[in-house]
Amino acid sequence: MDTYRLQVAGLERDLPVCPLGNGVSIAGFVMFSDVELTIACATELLKKLPEHDVLLTAESKGIPLAYEMSRQSGKRYILARKSKKLYMKNAVEVDVQSITTAGLQKLYLSGEDMEYLKGKRVLLVDDVISTGESLRALEKLTEKAGGIVAGKAAVLAEGDASKRDDIIFLAPLPLIHE
Repeated sequence: MDTYRLQVAGLERDLPVCPLGNGVSIAGFVMFSDVELTIACATELLKKLPEHDVLLTAESKGIPLAYEMSRQSGKRYILARKSKKLYMKNAVEVDVQSITTAGLQKLYLSGEDMEYLKGKRVLLVDDVISTGESLRALEKLTEKAGGIVAGKAAVLAEGDASKRDDIIFLAPLPLIHE
């Protein structure tokens, strides 16, 4: 199998199948450059979400979705960066181990963003939830900031993540066993 046919938000896409090793592959889902898909997914997700004040996503694949959800809802989105930038004063960091990236990574929020999240209902947003490690890192940042996790949302829930009852998603994405 070279591609996986995905149906989500009333659209279809053929995703490339990418081997992880040990006879397991994933369907590579990337929203970058697919404006039609990004708009449709943001629209459908917004219909399912609890009340929230702000969106928080991790760099980088969640950015188009968070931006479009922010644009449609009028609510600000904040980006947890993968590296500390010069403009980030009093930055806070947390560790994250993602299924799609080799090695331990960190996510950073500026002191200004941390202050903004304080006391706010924060919606955690990502393109795909698989192991949940990126979400856990966003949760830690929210907690450190004194924010309240209002919900966790993604376009797709991959593998066992689709069985979780603490996330809101539009479609399951199976792991492909060879």
